Amino acid sequence: MARRTPGISRIAAGLFCLVGLLATPAHSEDFITIGTGSVSGLYYPMGTAICRLLNQDRKRHGIRCSAEASEGSLANLEALAEGRVDFAIVQSDWQARAFGGNALVRDGTAFNDLRAVFSLYGEVFTVIARSDAGIRSFSDLQGKRINIGPKGSGQNATMQEVMAALGWRRDRFAEIHEFAPDSQSEALCRGEIDAMIFVAGHPSATVEAATTACDSVLVEINEPAILRLVANSGQYALTEVPGGLYRGNERALQSFGVSATLVTTEAQRAKIVHEVVRAVFSELDDLRKAHPAFAELSKESMVKDYQTAPLHPAARSFYRFSDLLEPSSR
Repeated sequence: MARRTPGISRIAAGLFCLVGLLATPAHSEDFITIGTGSVSGLYYPMGTAICRLLNQDRKRHGIRCSAEASEGSLANLEALAEGRVDFAIVQSDWQARAFGGNALVRDGTAFNDLRAVFSLYGEVFTVIARSDAGIRSFSDLQGKRINIGPKGSGQNATMQEVMAALGWRRDRFAEIHEFAPDSQSEALCRGEIDAMIFVAGHPSATVEAATTACDSVLVEINEPAILRLVANSGQYALTEVPGGLYRGNERALQSFGVSATLVTTEAQRAKIVHEVVRAVFSELDDLRKAHPAFAELSKESMVKDYQTAPLHPAARSFYRFSDLLEPSSR
């Protein structure tokens, strides 16, 4: 029997290893998704901007990110709980209600493992009405045809909470529609509805479309019942729609608002949360430039404001290391 020489065996083994290396991907990647909102709103461009900042350093950290359009806050929370997205952008009032338990989210089951990552830009409870509808105050909406947005959206759910707090039933209105954000301005200008109620960062393309395509007005929200609701809620803050942003909007108009927030779950890997936070906070100037509504983002408010769920441990560690949180902070 012929005997193999040691040299040939070593060459064969080396070739085998080389083939194995060539067949193995040089860098495996983690794929993550961020649940956002309608492509015509601000959650989608925000999610896209966050992913862009994360993806530009992909070769180092091995994470690829994509933004996923959705109906909005409640749909995102459901998707996050079911593991269909890894992060979600949600209104701060619905972060609070989901964590504490609310009938509109997960059938009232408290989302105990929801974790905050950071807050984003402010959102204002906004009412746009046709000029000929006779709506000059929030109470004037009664008896009118209104749009509150699709089920699963924050605008729909927040309006339901406001109605409940004021003791208004659905029969207070002539009609309640659930048009998507990208079609509500057209519905207003076609005369299908008298007003649309939604929660938005400003400037808003939806408001601009409604105020330029037809005769419509922003409605100031400053009635005593609303002021009491804001004071007692613990989730809303008085704010305003700035003046000079839209046609016919010369002065600031009082309202109340919340904040957009980025959330994940307790189970999300520390490395991924760390890299998301690092990408955003190290390139915050770029994020501010992504849309005029993002221009006032500040690290301090993003860390400390509008958080109800506990911070994810990896986010908390980053903020402490960056001196944005005291060591004793939760």
